[in-house]
Amino acid sequence: MDDMQKIILNYVKNEYLEDEDEEIDVNTPLISGGIVDSFSMVSLKRFLENKYKISIPDEKATPEAFDTVNKICTLVKDFIK
Repeated sequence: MDDMQKIILNYVKNEYLEDEDEEIDVNTPLISGGIVDSFSMVSLKRFLENKYKISIPDEKATPEAFDTVNKICTLVKDFIK
């Protein structure tokens, strides 16, 4: 697991998991699994933009692109210069 995966996974665990013992990994479905909802997705997008100094266009911030930590990392890497 690389640093970006760890950072995003930790953010998701700290912000969106009610049960601290619940185990998720970089391939756990976040949106389709009910961990992240549309409101949470907006705050996650804002976190990513601030953390990585990028701007993710709304049309790229889709539920599919935000469904796993791995997919989020792929999306973020597309916008890092």
